[in-house]
Amino acid sequence: MHFLRKIKILIDLCMTAALLLLMTCQVTGERFHEWIGVFMFLLSVIHNILNIRWYGSLLKGKYSPLRAVRTLINFAALIAMLCLAYSGMILSRYVFAALPIESGMALARVMHLAASYWGFVLMSVHLGFHWGVVAGRLCKLGEGKSRVLVLWIMRAFALCFAGYGAFCFWQADIFSYMFLTTEFAFIDYEKNAALVLFQYAAMAGLWVFIAYYMAKGMGNFSAVSGKRKEKRDEEK
Repeated sequence: MHFLRKIKILIDLCMTAALLLLMTCQVTGERFHEWIGVFMFLLSVIHNILNIRWYGSLLKGKYSPLRAVRTLINFAALIAMLCLAYSGMILSRYVFAALPIESGMALARVMHLAASYWGFVLMSVHLGFHWGVVAGRLCKLGEGKSRVLVLWIMRAFALCFAGYGAFCFWQADIFSYMFLTTEFAFIDYEKNAALVLFQYAAMAGLWVFIAYYMAKGMGNFSAVSGKRKEKRDEEK
């Protein structure tokens, strides 16, 4: 594997771990939460630098429905990250406490709440759009009938994991935070730390699952549409 590719994978893994920790501040504590936020922002900067060619290709080629959705998700996630960085600096009580910030706290609090959950969903969807690389490697496990069995076991696990994530997402009423129908997030500090991490991992898994199969569906649709167009062109 190319060295740069390995670095990208490492950055993505670190961002995924940081994302889960950022969503579980009752586990990490406020001070560590802020430092993880700084780490996450730096990782995001590095991630964008390593993928700078993607920005150069935005005005090139045709936009399939899948490419258009991916582009929209990428920019939405970038906006969420910038909102989190800005609001996080204003709300900071440790890392940026020395900054002379005396106003904007109310707006920053609401912005941070909404951007946190939007960022969580958007980054999970972004990961799901690229999950095909991981799925492709996992599908190579085993041989013959054992490979088919492994494949169906993984699909069953993914479905159950995503289903549990959907239940946790609904139970935690995440949409109310995303659309600010509730402006204060409820945090249960007495819940087991391992359970909190597992539930957020399941919620991320839900959106990875949705995005992965959405990408597969849209990719198959584009492929079929392309073949039909080629056939019509041949018949002319």
